[in-house]
Amino acid sequence: MYPDLSYLLHDLLGTRVDNGFSLIKTFGFVLALAFLASRYFFGKELVRKEKLGLLKPSKEKVSLGFPASPWEILMNAIVGFLIGFKVIYLFNHHQEIGADILPFIASTEGDILGGLMGGLLFGFLQWYGKHRERLDKPVIKEIDVYPHQRNTDITIRAAISGILGAKLFAIFESTENIKAFFENPIGQFFSGSGLAIYGGLIVAFIYVYWYVQKKGMKPIHIMDAVAPALIMGYAVGRIGCQLSGDGDWGIVNSMPVPTWWFLPDWMWAYDFPHNVLNQGVLIEGCEGTYCRRLAEPVYPTPFYEVVASLIIFAILWSIRKRIVIPGMLFFIYVTLNGFERFWIEKIRVNDKIPFLGMNPSQAEIISFLLFFTGIIGCIVVYQRSKKTPPP
Repeated sequence: MYPDLSYLLHDLLGTRVDNGFSLIKTFGFVLALAFLASRYFFGKELVRKEKLGLLKPSKEKVSLGFPASPWEILMNAIVGFLIGFKVIYLFNHHQEIGADILPFIASTEGDILGGLMGGLLFGFLQWYGKHRERLDKPVIKEIDVYPHQRNTDITIRAAISGILGAKLFAIFESTENIKAFFENPIGQFFSGSGLAIYGGLIVAFIYVYWYVQKKGMKPIHIMDAVAPALIMGYAVGRIGCQLSGDGDWGIVNSMPVPTWWFLPDWMWAYDFPHNVLNQGVLIEGCEGTYCRRLAEPVYPTPFYEVVASLIIFAILWSIRKRIVIPGMLFFIYVTLNGFERFWIEKIRVNDKIPFLGMNPSQAEIISFLLFFTGIIGCIVVYQRSKKTPPP
């Protein structure tokens, strides 16, 4: 396992663990790659739907040739100060801060000199950038902005709202988490552990739906465009879970490897050595921060979800051009995603919630609802298409 990049480089290059690269956590690094993967496929679908005439450009007012205002310079200087204040201190004290960086970011600790240097640099860059583009006669004009040009903006908004939603849902995933939150709300909210993927998807969906509608885009076509991108992002994100050993593993698998099993043994049962949670028993002869492995091997459920998600992506990507009913592709995605997650929960470690005399997990309840929401959605958009042919 690779809790941070120093462990990955140790295996690849033989460098020591817990060096400066330990600041880059594997899960966070792969999560960033997941958003980039989603952005790529989302962008391709936006362009395709624009060519089909399903998505139109919207008017946007832009200012050309104006100098940077004092407010713009000040805001950029504040951002630069915060970055310099935290980053310089982090590089000088990374061993003291340890694995959980988010509580440090939420604290008042930092480097004043680094903050001042960052503030001056960012303020100057804002002034200089506008100064280079300054015109003798500044103008305000309307331009056409196509949906694919908002790809990065939508992705960033989805990422931020998704992470916040994932954190909120994780807090209410179990009674223990709720108690811990009320005992230490700031520490729990800014803790680097604990993200509920469905919470992120739900909150990001609501926020992005509102945003694209505000910008004059038809949400139903955006939903279809984002469906393959979402499941690809999910697949890449689960690679981060598998590589870092973040606790999203399965229950103990005590069954011996069957004779017909032709894949590597770790795909059957795995003990997640050097997991980022530092759970389990000590690894003999290990030197470093992460020196534990699980006492008993478990189902590597993140890996199973990577495979399942890639299969769902292949299905959606192969049928996306054949389906002409708006919304159908998105609801197929919802159905398949709910189906996959519901069954993986059966062999996954999770917190149970008392619900109608049963004890399902939060993800089990949501995936069950998503599965039937997807089926109902498919029926509704199909019936609607018979009354109103698609454009």
